[in-house]
Amino acid sequence: MTRMSEAQPSSGGRTTRLTLAALAVTAGAVAWALRDLPAALGRRPDTESARIRNSPQYRDGVFHNAPSAVVRSARETPDINRATVQRMLFDREGRRPVLPVPTVRPEGGPQRPAAAGVEVVWYGHASALVEIEGTRVLLDPIWSDRCSPAAHVGPKRLHPVPVELEELPQVDAVLISHDHYDHLDMATVKRLVISQSAPFAVPLGIGGHLRRWGVPEHRIIELDWDETCTLGDLTLTLTSAHHFSGRSTTRNTTLWGSWVIAGPSRKVYYTGDSGYFEGYAAIGAQHGPFDAALVQIGAYDEAWADIHMTPEDAVRAHQDLKAELLVPVHWCTFNLGLHPWSEPIERLLAEAKAQAVPLAVPRPGERVDVDNPPELSGWWEALS
Repeated sequence: MTRMSEAQPSSGGRTTRLTLAALAVTAGAVAWALRDLPAALGRRPDTESARIRNSPQYRDGVFHNAPSAVVRSARETPDINRATVQRMLFDREGRRPVLPVPTVRPEGGPQRPAAAGVEVVWYGHASALVEIEGTRVLLDPIWSDRCSPAAHVGPKRLHPVPVELEELPQVDAVLISHDHYDHLDMATVKRLVISQSAPFAVPLGIGGHLRRWGVPEHRIIELDWDETCTLGDLTLTLTSAHHFSGRSTTRNTTLWGSWVIAGPSRKVYYTGDSGYFEGYAAIGAQHGPFDAALVQIGAYDEAWADIHMTPEDAVRAHQDLKAELLVPVHWCTFNLGLHPWSEPIERLLAEAKAQAVPLAVPRPGERVDVDNPPELSGWWEALS
């Protein structure tokens, strides 16, 4: 009989060690993938701040939407039940383009002078550059591959960015509408700290996120609804929206909003994310008319009708705002809704035509001269 050497490991021991090694590698890979997660969550605002405590929107430790008689639900956050989750996981047909999304590299490069009138460059999703009477404003920039707190997990970009962030011209302000990951991206903010010198104008509480990510104090402007800041010839006003905020399980500790962007004689409005509400008529009466409105049209669903507009809602809001050209945003770039990829723009086109609302639908990166907008080309039709 052959006696096993005491120095020779058993097969069971080898299997155990291999399993432990595999688990260690897996744990390391997960830890590496999530290494930026704590910082990406941002920082809770200073609730002892007089600016926050005295805000009409703030009570019981959180911010609230304004009372509304027209919002289809009084919920403060989306109602995502089991059926909705099942649809998210399994109802995926048509939610991605079948061909590459065409992008356009903006003409002129970073040295191009800002438009003397009003021009818009939409980069995808809600990220856009508004040029108004010689000044530039960058809206909700996200240049990362995913809108997520982790670089390797979460909704992935459906088309490349049309131009690298460092190739953008110098802007006069960076505007943030709220702190969700598809509107406030840590990696993009950190790059903008280096490549730009403009201030970040944000709703109350979001300054805490920016400070954690290295934005200097002198470049942070926090506003409440109906507060205004002036930067040279540029006047920026944070206006209301019907939405919510939060980068983790804690909700509504920072404010959300929309923006009025005004030059000496021209105006542009940006909705941010919002359900349709009577606030649009009030904003139109107080700040309108607008030369153009960038209006959210995508990622809608009956489960969260109070915080995201449908395309038909978008047209109605545009009319309430007393705006001329409608430029749709919040579609095309990330798969965040349960509807087919091209449904938002198809429904918007039908409703805008029925209501005789002027519409521009640029490819990502394409420049829109508001006074001479491009004709509708239907570039998205072959991608569905």
